Amino acid sequence: MIRQKSFESDVSTLYLVPTPIGNLQEMTPRALDILKEVSVIAAEDTRNTKKLLMAYGIDTMLMSHHEHNQQVSIPKIIERLENGENVAVVSDAGYPLVSDPGQKLVQETISHGFNVVSVSGANAAMNALVASGLSCYHYLFYGFLDNKSSKRKKQLEEIKTIPYTTIFYEAPHRIEDTLQDMLEVLGNRQMCLARELTKVHEEYIRGTIEEVLEVAATCKGEMVIVMDGFKQDDVVFDMYTAITKVDEYIESGMRTKEAIGLVAKEMACKKNELYEAYHKR
Repeated sequence: MIRQKSFESDVSTLYLVPTPIGNLQEMTPRALDILKEVSVIAAEDTRNTKKLLMAYGIDTMLMSHHEHNQQVSIPKIIERLENGENVAVVSDAGYPLVSDPGQKLVQETISHGFNVVSVSGANAAMNALVASGLSCYHYLFYGFLDNKSSKRKKQLEEIKTIPYTTIFYEAPHRIEDTLQDMLEVLGNRQMCLARELTKVHEEYIRGTIEEVLEVAATCKGEMVIVMDGFKQDDVVFDMYTAITKVDEYIESGMRTKEAIGLVAKEMACKKNELYEAYHKR
């Protein structure tokens, strides 16, 4: 067991400092003070962080720390902590570690006996959740789904019966495909698509998955999907399972058209919709 009393310890500290997700004014006074006072700021992209520091007149030294150089950067950060220095970690936007690398650094810092302190600040998932109109009492943050549709559907299959509101991050060039996969696996649930949060083009699109799909192609910017949880009384047709069954029948020797007709009958779905989904995957 390790007990850390953050404000009663004189050991060096690694600060996890969130940065604005769009609006530069969303830096807290405490976060700014920490960025001014630490010996060095470990940044995911020093070019992006330099712009932020310049906006607030902060001249603290920067060092690069990201997924591809952490074998080199982590020992350097630990060495600074051992020398009695405090270090801040920032990502390009929002909280460090949330859908960003950094977990290994935190684990190494803890194992060496130093403090790890998180600072309050902007977070896209929370912004989207509380304004979504969906339940906030219980929720699951999932982050990014896989890039490939087949793997994405398997991931959705694993969580489709979770009764909690679920939050996903997604890139604009994948939003249509991801929502289509969600429609097939989860059914036509209520959702909210939040994009460009805190920026001038901020938008919340609330409705069913089918309704949001109608405008998804026109949406740009960083996106958060807030999806309603599973309800026991929902009647959800699972297109992913249907397609899997078609494949199984084909593998057993059945012709494609015949397999689609049989699965459509078994699962009480429209044959033409199953046919179209099967050949579009």
